[in-house]
Amino acid sequence: MSREDVINPEHEALLADSVAARQFASRARRRVQRAAPHPDADLRRQREVVDAFLAAVRGGDFDGLLAVLDPDVILRSDRGSGAPREIRGARAVAEPALFYSRLAQAVRPVLVNGAAGIVSRLPGGQPSSVMGFTVRHGTIAEIEVFGDPERLRTLDLTALNE
Repeated sequence: MSREDVINPEHEALLADSVAARQFASRARRRVQRAAPHPDADLRRQREVVDAFLAAVRGGDFDGLLAVLDPDVILRSDRGSGAPREIRGARAVAEPALFYSRLAQAVRPVLVNGAAGIVSRLPGGQPSSVMGFTVRHGTIAEIEVFGDPERLRTLDLTALNE
């Protein structure tokens, strides 16, 4: 029997701990990489990006819309029923957005919980839908669409001058 054939319990325990630690570290790195960076703090820059988004939607400019959307953009919508719906990717978000060019004519800029957004209001002034945008590195990384009346009541909306 050679020295390599002898099982050393201490060595086996150290090896097992090392493998478990590497797995934990690897998982932690993946979580950190997936964690979203902070949105752009410059509200004026956020507004410019959202205005470019609206201009592209209103003008039916697909390439312009792709240019303002992060390639990995995420659109989440409560669809007015409280059940969230999610769309991922610039093309997947841009294609249906162009169908709403007519509706985009009537929206107004607002701050949605302190970030750039837009609101569409009912004739009595109540919001019918709200879009909140997360702008990172000069592109739209996330869009939250709120249509559920219960959720709309919880949003802090501040009107902006156009």
